[in-house]
Amino acid sequence: MDSVAEQETLMQEVYLISEKPMQTSKTVAYAEASLAAIVWGASFIATKVALQDVSPITIVWLRFVIGLIILGIAVAWRKEFSLPKKNDWGYFALLGFLGITFHQWLQSNALQTSEAGTTAWIVATTPVFMALLSWLALKEKLDLAKVFGIGLAFFGVLVVVSDGDLASLSIGTIGAPGDALVLASALNWTVVSVLSRRGLKTHSSGAFIFTMMAFGCVFNSILFLWNGQYAEISALTFNGWMGILFLRIFCSGLAYIWWYDALKALSTAGTGVFLYIEPLVAIVVAFFVLGEAITVASLIGGAVILFGVWLVNR
Repeated sequence: MDSVAEQETLMQEVYLISEKPMQTSKTVAYAEASLAAIVWGASFIATKVALQDVSPITIVWLRFVIGLIILGIAVAWRKEFSLPKKNDWGYFALLGFLGITFHQWLQSNALQTSEAGTTAWIVATTPVFMALLSWLALKEKLDLAKVFGIGLAFFGVLVVVSDGDLASLSIGTIGAPGDALVLASALNWTVVSVLSRRGLKTHSSGAFIFTMMAFGCVFNSILFLWNGQYAEISALTFNGWMGILFLRIFCSGLAYIWWYDALKALSTAGTGVFLYIEPLVAIVVAFFVLGEAITVASLIGGAVILFGVWLVNR
């Protein structure tokens, strides 16, 4: 979205989350959505810190194995735990691979060369991909304002990744090598979001994300053990462990619960508005923790991205 964000991406009215009565007050839902967005915004920086010590595969494995335990405890405490039916195993395996293993692999590898702030701005374009997918797959109409918004959002991305120097971009390249991976992760999460529609109709938010993450952890563990990455764990410094723990406890555990709770109490579009906080949090935290400069081009490009996304989802 996270990652997770992640995340971040449910701004289109493509989900009918649940037909059960809403029990979370709007005030609590607003707070939960805000906390999730803030945590996911800071996740890019936590990943960058951990990448100074270990490889992306190790980060993803450590993050989700412990995150799954924390999430499982929370789901059990809320009495939402349930095993999927046998005919749902393939469905959740696909979601776990795309939404956890592959998605986090893309973003972690991207952050090896991309700045945390740039990554967050690009991830913010995910709703644009959702609008395009709805147009292609669901035959939803795109009016002139939405088409203009899509164009604006991608123009804003070019401004951000080129740091305002559009002439530096050549055909087939886009900013740092990792920037293309971030774009791929945004497209991938769009697919995951649409596929999730079915499961969210029939499962509680906690049970849904726990099952999805459990399958993702299986795939992550296979990659982790197959490549012998476990030897890297001893190389983690104090800062590296702090980054991993933040990703484990907050990004892969609590934030998912907060987000899906908010989705059940608010409209999808209403919840998605909070995702605008994510890139802003990322650039501020990256400035203080990583020393990444907050440039005029980044702010202008980011504003163009958010305005474009707003036009698409207004």
